[in-house]
Amino acid sequence: MRVATYNVEWFDRLFDDEGALCPDTRWSGRRDVKRFEQIKALGQVFAVLDADAIMVIEAPDTSRRRSGTQALERFAQYAELRANTALIGFGNDTQQEIALLYDPDALTVSHDPKGTLSGPPQDAFGIRFDGQYEIDLDIDAKADQIKFSKPPLEVKATTAKGFEFQMLGVHAKSKAPHGAKTEREAMKLSIANRRKQLAQCIWIRERVQAHMDAATPLMVLGDFNDGPGLDEFEQLFGRSGVEIVLGEGPDALFDPHVQMALTQRFGARPTTSRFFLRDERRYLQALLDYIMVTPELAAKKGRWHIWHPFEDPDCFSDESLQKALLTASDHFPVTLDIDI
Repeated sequence: MRVATYNVEWFDRLFDDEGALCPDTRWSGRRDVKRFEQIKALGQVFAVLDADAIMVIEAPDTSRRRSGTQALERFAQYAELRANTALIGFGNDTQQEIALLYDPDALTVSHDPKGTLSGPPQDAFGIRFDGQYEIDLDIDAKADQIKFSKPPLEVKATTAKGFEFQMLGVHAKSKAPHGAKTEREAMKLSIANRRKQLAQCIWIRERVQAHMDAATPLMVLGDFNDGPGLDEFEQLFGRSGVEIVLGEGPDALFDPHVQMALTQRFGARPTTSRFFLRDERRYLQALLDYIMVTPELAAKKGRWHIWHPFEDPDCFSDESLQKALLTASDHFPVTLDIDI
């Protein structure tokens, strides 16, 4: 079975309010990319991935006026994908949903939110991801209220072989310091936003631990906008959000790319994204996308793969695929091939 995670930059802007694709010459949300160009590139990338399930980050919007599942399923029909059925959990107000696109012949899935929505937690799963989490962020002996702008997607899945496991789709994001008028204000806001992101990662880790205590196989997939050695905030707070979710010791999750980043502070490291820095007139690459698994799944010796247009030799040698990956998004897909 092949499972993937893929952050598609502004996927929503490729559809109209009826969920139909708009392959026209208007600009997409991508820099210097027209909508028809991004749609064609995404169709090629998804088809080449040929995954049984794709955790789509920045999936099309779901609201009273729009259906993200309808949009994704119409895209799957356009690209002739066998992963042609979509599942979305709690909607959000950002026009960037977390959704699972899957092959119904390979997987049976359902939205499976855990935890208590309000009041004190009633079981080991804590507070539901569309609720409010309390934690003292600034050590003032007062609990701060934390919410997700993009609640993680919890999925109960059963493979055609009868293997049951859980999937947790994540898009953790630290907001830019909007509204800051001075460098000092920007730093203060940035630190506060990073504190909130780390609190969200603690919340996610508690959910991971509850699944591990229940001996439930689990995959955590998505974009953390964070990672070992990524920025100066890690030195300030001691650990990145990814390391918090990963955990330590026998209850640690596993992702080989995280392990490489943790053990190779210098030299070549894997990357899953490529951003253009307008002020510096250059590109920045970073490791932001992960598929982390519990020890039961790690023991199956699956194969992780980053579909990077420059770092993967097969993607690099295929000029058409390389161009499609660069046109489709500022992130690149990550896949896990595993026998389940």
